[in-house]
Amino acid sequence: MSPKLLLELEGVLAREKFTSLVHPDEVAQLMLVLTSDAVLVPDPAEEPGVRSADPDDDYLIALASHTRSVLVSGDTDLLDLSDQIPVYSPAQLRTLIEDAISDST
Repeated sequence: MSPKLLLELEGVLAREKFTSLVHPDEVAQLMLVLTSDAVLVPDPAEEPGVRSADPDDDYLIALASHTRSVLVSGDTDLLDLSDQIPVYSPAQLRTLIEDAISDST
């Protein structure tokens, strides 16, 4: 996690379409857990080599690249880059995890 990503997550979860799904107290608890337990890295200063159609997403690409992480998103601008960077939809990630679990048993 980075400071910018934490702020974005908190803002997104405060949107009207999520308030019926996640109570503000739950959001506050999640943010507390993330800020105390997540690995916090500085926001990346460099620009990503791959750019999204939405420039606001470029920091996520740079963050994932800097931390050697994958992106999990429902954002089509990011998912459209799946042939260039490791990005998965939540459903794709779930399938990968389920497949890995069934392969290990």
